Amino acid sequence: MDKRLKLSLNGNRKVVGTLRGYDAFLNVVLEDAIDESNGDGIGSGGEVVIRGNSIVQFESVDRVTATAT
Repeated sequence: MDKRLKLSLNGNRKVVGTLRGYDAFLNVVLEDAIDESNGDGIGSGGEVVIRGNSIVQFESVDRVTATAT
């Protein structure tokens, strides 16, 4: 959570935002989302919900570190 993600969606769309939540269907809530397909911002700096079945691929923009348990 609270990591920057880059999502590739169907229709050759790409969205980058901060992960705020997800569910069992991989529906994703992003904050400060930007549509990289055309450079426009999505919404007005609010949260965006992306339906899981439209996600083709996702990658972490921030470095992911392992934590000792």
